[in-house]
Amino acid sequence: MIVFSFCLFTGLVALGSLWKFKTNYSNTLNGFFLAGKSNSFWMVGSALLLTNLSANQFIGENESVYINNLSVIGWGVSSVVAMLLVSEFLLPIYFKHGFRTVPDFLALRFDSKTKILVSILILIGYIVNLLPPVLYGGALSLTTMFDVPGLLHISYWQSIWLLVWALGIIGSLYSILGGLKLISLSDMGLGLCLFILAVLIPIFAFWQLGNGDIWTGVLQLFHDKRDHLNAVGSKQDAVPFSTLFTGMLLINFYYWGMEPYIAQQALSAKNLKEAQKGMTLAAGGKLLMPLLINLPGLLAVHLLPHVQPTASVFPKLIVLIFPDVLIGFSLALVFGAAMTTYTAGLQSCGSLFIFNIYKPYLEYKKRDLNEKELVRKGKLFELIISISAMFIAPFILFAHDGFYTYLQTVSGLFNMPIFTIMILGILSRRVTPRMAQIGLFLYMFSYFLLVFVWKTELHYLHLFALLFIAVALVIWCGSKLSQPNYLSVYQFEFSGQDKGSYWKGRYGVGTFLILLMIVIYFVFSPLGIAQ
Repeated sequence: MIVFSFCLFTGLVALGSLWKFKTNYSNTLNGFFLAGKSNSFWMVGSALLLTNLSANQFIGENESVYINNLSVIGWGVSSVVAMLLVSEFLLPIYFKHGFRTVPDFLALRFDSKTKILVSILILIGYIVNLLPPVLYGGALSLTTMFDVPGLLHISYWQSIWLLVWALGIIGSLYSILGGLKLISLSDMGLGLCLFILAVLIPIFAFWQLGNGDIWTGVLQLFHDKRDHLNAVGSKQDAVPFSTLFTGMLLINFYYWGMEPYIAQQALSAKNLKEAQKGMTLAAGGKLLMPLLINLPGLLAVHLLPHVQPTASVFPKLIVLIFPDVLIGFSLALVFGAAMTTYTAGLQSCGSLFIFNIYKPYLEYKKRDLNEKELVRKGKLFELIISISAMFIAPFILFAHDGFYTYLQTVSGLFNMPIFTIMILGILSRRVTPRMAQIGLFLYMFSYFLLVFVWKTELHYLHLFALLFIAVALVIWCGSKLSQPNYLSVYQFEFSGQDKGSYWKGRYGVGTFLILLMIVIYFVFSPLGIAQ
């Protein structure tokens, strides 16, 4: 019954998306990589939210809540501030200049060399630290929920390999055959289903906790073990509260405004207004995400007090509280969440390669540019990247310090250097292309030394912020000393579109979301219900 319902719900989402899909979106560059720039705010918001959500969060965040407390909600809830800032300041710049990828900004602000350099760096980061972990996280969750080793009488290692390749092949076909439009259509269906799941989990869990009385279960959750209700993390927690104002803010701003596979979802909007509304819709969704990716871990503290390994908290809770048909439904959504992040990552790899590397190379060689041929080359590149990720993913099992430590430490090596030069490029007219390139490698080298060689005890999110300040000062001072007359040849002034093209309701809705975020932190703190 579980397998049947899993296949049924997965098939319904896929068929519904294909029914709405038009094949002409996969014949042109803008159609294949940017959905023809035709997406409404509903599609943009759903795509942003679903692209962000992966099996890693279902597994990792619920495990963190189970072991520590609710401080891990900082990743999602505090991202609202960064998302509203991106909507107000970055999206208008992107749409004014018609950017198709984030590194297009670097070509306009600095030079084509910086653009190509950053594009290559992003591609390396995706091959190492985005696509393989998404496949591994999805395989890990499905292995646990399906008990694949016992079902097929194979080893755990073999089951990881099997599911990694199954996920990778299906994701590759989805991305290569349908492009971003098909992915966006699927995300709308998945978004609705995830909302349903977020409602069903607490209903069934509270019923189980209260022995058939939902209200008794609610009272028990909020009266027993209240230390787990604390969202204000201490120094010992995975996300100390102080990090929300340092590295957390910076990395969230990078992720929602500069991460190519996320920005690509916003750039697929019909216009700036739809993109801003979509980003705000996703921000509202992030405030609801704790119901789906944090509340299960909190409930498992009461229902499953001695889970081992702790990474299996979410799947074991689902198996405990749901009938077989809803277990299959949950599995289909975990599978879909893994797929939507993976396919978006593949799409971003293809667009970065075609727009920023292959097409400029053809123009340099003065060769004829045929859009269908470029789309075909993009699909071939995605296939190569996908196969590479499928070979790498299973070996994450042997990461010395664990899966999530691997994700956290390696991401800073690629993301924050790019964030540093992009922010300086926006805020300062003095920064030169040469110093931006030097700063890029200076940040990477410094971070590598402090994390992998000297291993400082400073929390890595605080380290992000300190390195950002230090490297930014080096870049700015180096630019002033090396080219004191650079301002006289600076050509570009970055500003957004005319205010008439902005979404007029953004301030009212944004203020409401900020207040709701503050209320969430107040309630789940020692000043509220936590002890």
